[in-house]
Amino acid sequence: MTVHRPIDVLEEIRSLRASGEPFAVATVVRTISLTAAKAGAKALIRSDGTMSAGWIGGGCARAAVLKAARAALGDGKPRLVSVQPGDALQEHGVEPGESKDGIEFARNMCPSQGTMDVFVEPILPKPELVICGASPVAVALADLGGRLGFLVTVAAPAEDHSKFGETDVTITDYDLSKLIATERYIVVATQGRGDEAALMAALSAPARHVAFVGSHRKAAALRASLATKGADAERLAAMHSPAGIDIGAVTPEEIALSILTEIVELRRRGQRRSISILSSSKC
Repeated sequence: MTVHRPIDVLEEIRSLRASGEPFAVATVVRTISLTAAKAGAKALIRSDGTMSAGWIGGGCARAAVLKAARAALGDGKPRLVSVQPGDALQEHGVEPGESKDGIEFARNMCPSQGTMDVFVEPILPKPELVICGASPVAVALADLGGRLGFLVTVAAPAEDHSKFGETDVTITDYDLSKLIATERYIVVATQGRGDEAALMAALSAPARHVAFVGSHRKAAALRASLATKGADAERLAAMHSPAGIDIGAVTPEEIALSILTEIVELRRRGQRRSISILSSSKC
């Protein structure tokens, strides 16, 4: 007889983090009356909606928690879900599916009629910074990007790989087809060595932002050339060049700083206002 060992939650967390797959952790933080799971119980919910490890009880809470996990993975924000019997919801003056004071309420349809509060936290991969090329700006970007918390992927000819320090992923030439889909920012810093090949690859890969290190004139010439070779017109128009924010940068390190400043501003756009509203609401 084959005995199947339950998957350990911590082992699964490590495995999913290493694979770059987004997932959510559901933790029971409070129970009232009879519930199958008790405070401290955990479950891992993968991006396809399956629970891959742990346990938080049966069907009484599962549907509400899975719904919250899908929403959390969609917008990156944690949820607190309270699964309560109908009379308890009436006491709070809420209907199933409503939110109040930061709590999402759901009805417990099980005979136990207990209450279970579950905190659902999305665990998302690091944002990916893909750097095409091995110019001095590319090398500086890889160094600074890693220190800013990006997963750094370098795509460059094999003979240029030694120019870089520690990176997360190294790709020979510009084959970006096997990248794991995630929050991605691509910077083409070839600076005269394989510009068209790198740009075509960058424009064919899913990305939130594609930037080219070069002048307006050079970028315009490349756009015109790539348009005749079948590059997507919408993505060509959206390509940002010159890359970065104008801070008067001169050195490769300063140019890398200006590029990452632009990317960080794009990533955090709107978040500071949300944080400010949350902070003021607690005063």
